Amino acid sequence: MSQDIILYLTDREGTTHSLTAPTDMNMNLMELCKSYEFPVEGTCGGMALCASCQVYVSSSHPLPERSEDEEAMLAEAFHVQENSRLGCQIHLTPELDGLEIILAPEE
Repeated sequence: MSQDIILYLTDREGTTHSLTAPTDMNMNLMELCKSYEFPVEGTCGGMALCASCQVYVSSSHPLPERSEDEEAMLAEAFHVQENSRLGCQIHLTPELDGLEIILAPEE
C-alpha cells in the first residue's frame, strides 16, 4: 500500500513549499524536485557525478551517511555547507515525513 509523505522545500527566493511524495516508487529527492518543476538540474541523471541537485537539509531527520561518491562531488561543489547533500542520494522513505530542505544556490 502506498504511503505518501510531506516534505518542505524552501526555494532560492526563500518561499517554502509543501511537496507530497510517494514512498512506493523508489524516487529520490532530486526526482521529486524535478517532478514539481523546481530548478534542480540533475545533469548526471542521479549518479552522484555532478552537484546540480545539491540541497541543504535543515531538519534533524536521520539520513544515510554520505557515500564516497557523494563526498567526492560535494568536495568539488560550490556553496557547500555542513548540511549539504545531493538530492539524488536521498531516497524517499516513510521515515522522511516532514523533511525540510533548502535548494542550494545555483553554481
